[in-house]
Amino acid sequence: QQALNSGVRRYHVAPVLCQRAKVAMSHFEPNEYINYEKLEKNINIVRKRLDRPLTLSEKIVYGHLDDPAKQEIERGKTYLRLRPDRVAMQDATAQMAMLQFISSGLPKVAVPSTIHCDHLIEAQSGGEKDLQRAKDINQEVYNFLSTAGAKYGVGFWKPGSGIIHQIILENYSYPGVMLIGTDSHTPNGGGLGGICIGVGGADAVDVMAGIPWELKCPKVIGVKLTGKLSGWTSPKDVILKVAGILTVKGGTGAIIEYHGPGVDSISCTGMATICNMGAEIGATTSIFPYNERMKKYLGKTGRADIAALADEFKQHLVPDSGCQYDQVIEINLSELKPHINGPFTPDLAHPVSDIGAVAEKEGWPVDIRVGLIGSCTNSSYEDMGRSAAVAKQALAHGLKCKSMFTITPGSEQIRATIERDGYAKILREVGGLVLANACGPCIGQWDRKDIKKGEKNTIVTSYNRNFTGRNDANPETHAFVTSPEIVTALSIAGTLKFNPETDYLTGADGKKFKLEAPDADELPKLEFDPGQDTYQYPPKDGSGQHVDVSPTSQRLQLLEPFDKWDGKDLEDMLILIKVKGKCTTDHISAAGPWLKFRGHLDNISNNLLIGAINIENGKANSVRNALTQEFGPVPDTARYYKKMGVKWAVVGDENYGEGSSREHAALEPRHLGGRVIITKSFARIHETNLKKQGLLPLTFADPADYNKIHPVDKLSIVGLKDFAPGKPLKCIIKHPNGSQETIMLNHTFNELQIEWFQAGSALNRMKELQQKSS
Repeated sequence: QQALNSGVRRYHVAPVLCQRAKVAMSHFEPNEYINYEKLEKNINIVRKRLDRPLTLSEKIVYGHLDDPAKQEIERGKTYLRLRPDRVAMQDATAQMAMLQFISSGLPKVAVPSTIHCDHLIEAQSGGEKDLQRAKDINQEVYNFLSTAGAKYGVGFWKPGSGIIHQIILENYSYPGVMLIGTDSHTPNGGGLGGICIGVGGADAVDVMAGIPWELKCPKVIGVKLTGKLSGWTSPKDVILKVAGILTVKGGTGAIIEYHGPGVDSISCTGMATICNMGAEIGATTSIFPYNERMKKYLGKTGRADIAALADEFKQHLVPDSGCQYDQVIEINLSELKPHINGPFTPDLAHPVSDIGAVAEKEGWPVDIRVGLIGSCTNSSYEDMGRSAAVAKQALAHGLKCKSMFTITPGSEQIRATIERDGYAKILREVGGLVLANACGPCIGQWDRKDIKKGEKNTIVTSYNRNFTGRNDANPETHAFVTSPEIVTALSIAGTLKFNPETDYLTGADGKKFKLEAPDADELPKLEFDPGQDTYQYPPKDGSGQHVDVSPTSQRLQLLEPFDKWDGKDLEDMLILIKVKGKCTTDHISAAGPWLKFRGHLDNISNNLLIGAINIENGKANSVRNALTQEFGPVPDTARYYKKMGVKWAVVGDENYGEGSSREHAALEPRHLGGRVIITKSFARIHETNLKKQGLLPLTFADPADYNKIHPVDKLSIVGLKDFAPGKPLKCIIKHPNGSQETIMLNHTFNELQIEWFQAGSALNRMKELQQKSS
């Protein structure tokens, strides 16, 4: 942190001296350098082969190819073998990722990697108390991550450091980087011109092990921005609008690439906001071209040397003229209005001016119980400044928030800086409670006391997701996502029926007044205050470090290898559950209070699919046990089948597994005896996670065949001995009356992924290859 605070002076290199100079990827890894020369060389090889202009996304992705001369490249078709620059892991997913890395037997990570403690801090009474409580409760987990990081060469950001994506933006993302992170909102780093992709822990292990990482060659959706942001319209409104256009699955298999003259009216952290929430439309990632706003941010965060180097290679950090996109959306920022999306899904878009009337028509509560600003999506200095600008106007007229109001700083650096510059004071005075620098209510880490479970209510947040029960485990909470300044204005008014662009408030003196559109600096006039030192460097040699996992621990559990495929077809599988409607990773493996078991596979498996709706009875966590004919919880039924040696399958609907990157949603069904997941379609990360753990994610060749399967049927997958890329598999449905019918199932497995299935998991296959090579 000291290096960061003085970084502009200590690390500044004049542009004239920066040509082809060695520049560190971050101040925390002074001997790991940015390699634009290799990026340039690879881009030139691919451009010559393809003989066409390249999008920015293609430049950075193809610039990281393991073998650019021979790699088959076809957008949306082929699988690419890539060499990412670095890995980042948040504490909830890092536990399983590091347990898998330990199982690999490797002595040290092959690329720069970091762990960030942000998910295990529950919002309860305020920042300092909540942080100390989390340290006490999670001491065993934090000690495991700290010592594992030290042993295997991974940097460790202690609890209180901030949210992983804000830390990455401040320290690790840069134009042209390829970074993978074990969190679905890793694309936040695209705000600094990087290809930053959310993955499961097994993918992270591949990269940390020095193995080429596989990604299906993404399509590229271009979003052309014209005009200029102004007034109440914010960067958040861009992605809220795009989400309304593309829906939660419209970006699947694609990178969203923003371009056009409107880009320059958006701050660097605003671009990060837009990229962050691209996860909600299923996009592989999102990205903006390198520009002056990024250069300004790099300079302010102590990385002027990186900006100077990026200037030298700028032609590779912007799209080629005449490049072709698979789809183009155009948005005029001058005409864009403030938006608010929800409830229960992030793609249900409404102009703020309409939401009051829509809520009354739909029967949604219009009174706002809580307004919450912050999260990895909107917790920058600019976000806090614009919210404070709104709050300051209310205070000047003697008003405070009618709704409860919370503030989550994105990082220790943001917290310290907004305290110094007075923003935090203003937000407290208007009625706000400043929470810890962590994810908090955004991921369900919220000990909410103002309502009872089942009570219908409305909250507004500047978060990214609003799935049923996401924030507070109450299925009747109607959560809406919008910009921090709109959240602040609505919290002051206390109702969805308030439109700050046109409506008036009544001050303490009885006079009516109208809020002016907020204006705030995108970056502090002074240098950022780094706050407390919260980073732990890995030692040069960690081989002597001991990593302790107690065999009696309820929080951590060493992994046992999954069983290999026995070479036979999967016959007469029972159906654990046929899922009705939306099934996110929150439905498959809930967060909130379950986060404490993320390092213990058997314990966390007790939440398997407890949020999914069973089509047989319309209930959650209630399925028929086909062997006893009794209804019971999903995990208990799965454990019973496993005990009896019976394989089982899950049948799902559209976009199965959307949302978080959590690989527990794949590990749990595998651990409890599941073998096949059959759906109409999958979300990208979840489909990959299932493959990594040796499961078969399959899709109906005819989506209407979903209706042919009933929860009481038995399923057989035929043709596995001839399992091959592009070759459909046959599914025989056996009905209780003795009749049967056959349907065809598609898959996206390539040859390597088939090897994962046959070995039992990707980790098993890695070990097999290590044994052969040794």
